[in-house]
Amino acid sequence: MKIEAASIGKTHAGEEVQCYTLTNANGLAVKALTYGAMITAVEVPDRNGRRENVTLHLDTLDDYLAGHPFFGCVAGRYANRIAKGRFTLDGVEYRLATNNGPNHLHGGVRGFDKAVWKARPRQGEGAVGVEFTHVSPDGDEGYPGRLTATLTYTLTNADELRMDYTAVTDKATQVNLTNHAYWNLDGIHAGNILGHELTLNADAYLPTDEGLIPSGDALPVKGTPMDFTRPTTIGARIAQVKGGDVEGYDHCYVINQKKAGELTLAARVVSPHSGRVMEIYTTQPAIQLYTANFLDGKLQAEAVRYTQHYGLCLETQHYPDTPNHPAYPTTVLRPGQTYRQSTVHKFSVQK
Repeated sequence: MKIEAASIGKTHAGEEVQCYTLTNANGLAVKALTYGAMITAVEVPDRNGRRENVTLHLDTLDDYLAGHPFFGCVAGRYANRIAKGRFTLDGVEYRLATNNGPNHLHGGVRGFDKAVWKARPRQGEGAVGVEFTHVSPDGDEGYPGRLTATLTYTLTNADELRMDYTAVTDKATQVNLTNHAYWNLDGIHAGNILGHELTLNADAYLPTDEGLIPSGDALPVKGTPMDFTRPTTIGARIAQVKGGDVEGYDHCYVINQKKAGELTLAARVVSPHSGRVMEIYTTQPAIQLYTANFLDGKLQAEAVRYTQHYGLCLETQHYPDTPNHPAYPTTVLRPGQTYRQSTVHKFSVQK
């Protein structure tokens, strides 16, 4: 197992950006940047032993700095949407940056995805990793409190990519962190993900309005195009689903947890074409299924243009707009408390 670090350039503000490469004993490799704590590569073998990068990425740091739809980065302080960019906490109304129509999305205009995180390599028995830390000042994008967030990516010899998050604050605030990787288990040269088979350990989902804000209580998936309780191809019923005003999934599913905060299997994705399998375990109560509905061919890597449904996001998180829904599991973090959550991506091959 090994860890390697290399400088890949500087941000427009002159901050140096490093790329950390983690490699396990089986040759599985993960690359992560200090910019956005962003995963740019997860290289895993197919059924014939051919290794490919199974996450959407761009070619250069300049490409990332020019803008992208959260490829592989940490979304925060609050992943997903907060309606009208506002919430009330302890009797005080806070107004956030709005960057998705009238709503706040993934932390705002300059969320955690655009920060250069501090990095420290980590190594243990049968595992290598990198610990990223970011300090978000009081008032950042409208949020109260000075928040210190830490994310450790760990690659194990069991072919698991583990993501462990913690955060502390000096004022009551809202926190909901996730990784926003776009997966394509066939590699980017093979086309879209409509043939991938998905299973979600979720009997219910949150219906939304046209702005993708939850409209109320969770509804059962049974008998609807939202049902992935059994292995189903992404493309089987996608034409019947709208994620806002476009075709595709962009919905939050409620994970069938036996105990809150317990690591639970949330999703399983299989590519019949390559044989690659990805299982996702998480302590989070929900998972957002997004089928890259807005990719339109403008972004590319390795001379491949990313078009609609070229990737699949499975973002483990709390419910969207929780600060405005008192009945949802809370995302409030107070001084003296520690936010903790873990997500594990386990890779394997199906012959």
